[in-house]
Amino acid sequence: MANQDLIDALRAADAVQFGEFELSHGGTSEYYVDKYLFETDPDCLESIAEAFAERLDADDKLGGVALGGVPLAAATSVAAGVPYVIARKQRKEYGTGNLIEGRLESGEEVVVVEDIVTTGTSLVEAVEALREAGATVERALVVVDREEGGRETVEDAGVEMDSLVTASELLESQ
Repeated sequence: MANQDLIDALRAADAVQFGEFELSHGGTSEYYVDKYLFETDPDCLESIAEAFAERLDADDKLGGVALGGVPLAAATSVAAGVPYVIARKQRKEYGTGNLIEGRLESGEEVVVVEDIVTTGTSLVEAVEALREAGATVERALVVVDREEGGRETVEDAGVEMDSLVTASELLESQ
């Protein structure tokens, strides 16, 4: 999928908004990409899943970062015919108490999917959790790279990050 097609899909889902927004890391921004709007819009979600699927090999396993990466991992899993696991932000205190949900064998290669990367912290935390569970993680697929240092943080953790669209591309087409 061409970047402009994805940008058009994000806009059609009303996921790109302008104004004054506080971001999860405490900073502010003049624009916001609402992952809940693009992840709950079937056309946009399908476009993202297809774009991610094009970047996968048949033997890849996906890892979805809770919460935003889970619908992306699920949709991409179906589009590509590959399994996925979920990396929780914290261990649940009931049931199995797992940090990683789904089937994961030690040594399996996992490609992590994430919605938006700003600082890269949540993505790196998920990578670390997957690695602690025995996975090999060297790649991440991201919908939007806000270009605010997240790529460098992710790459410093030994993970190649591939974004479908960057903030510059998203904003230049407004």
